[in-house]
Amino acid sequence: MSTAHHDLLLNNIARHIRLTPEEQTHFVSLLAPKTIKRKQFLLRENEVCRYSAFVARGCLRGYTVDANGFEHILQFAPPGWWIADMYSLLAQQPGNLNIDALEDTEVLLLAKTDQEQLYLDIPKFERFFRIITENSLVTSRQRLLDNLSLNAQQRYEAFCRHYPSLIHVLPQKQIAAYIGVTPEFLSKMKSNLLRKK
Repeated sequence: MSTAHHDLLLNNIARHIRLTPEEQTHFVSLLAPKTIKRKQFLLRENEVCRYSAFVARGCLRGYTVDANGFEHILQFAPPGWWIADMYSLLAQQPGNLNIDALEDTEVLLLAKTDQEQLYLDIPKFERFFRIITENSLVTSRQRLLDNLSLNAQQRYEAFCRHYPSLIHVLPQKQIAAYIGVTPEFLSKMKSNLLRKK
């Protein structure tokens, strides 16, 4: 995996904690690079999540499938984002999240066991992952509230604010599944929004 991928991750970390060159080297030594082809899975429902994944290139999505076979996308992870089934990772129980690649994607994996050892070796990483977890919790809660209280257009606008880099990259089908509408409805709604501008 390229140095640029490590730099992207180290810059992500530097927004929250300061690492010495030795600490950076130690952290990078724990990472396992992985390439995930488009439509391949990083994690499937009912598996135990053993890694946090940092997306260096490409895009992952986390989703569930209901009894009728409909996908409900909970999260996208473009470059610079972390993704995991948090419940499964923390509880080490089978999870209910599928995580797959929307395009060929390169990730850096950090095993849960290595992450816990990292807390002992470099205690400031506890602060970093606490911030990441808190941000994830806040985002999940806001998404739940948005789904309960906002109409489709407002949910689309919230998606655009949250994932500005994905607006013109993702297929309509994926955005529609995220905001909870059909692709046809999303297309019509976007046309109406363009006409109003």
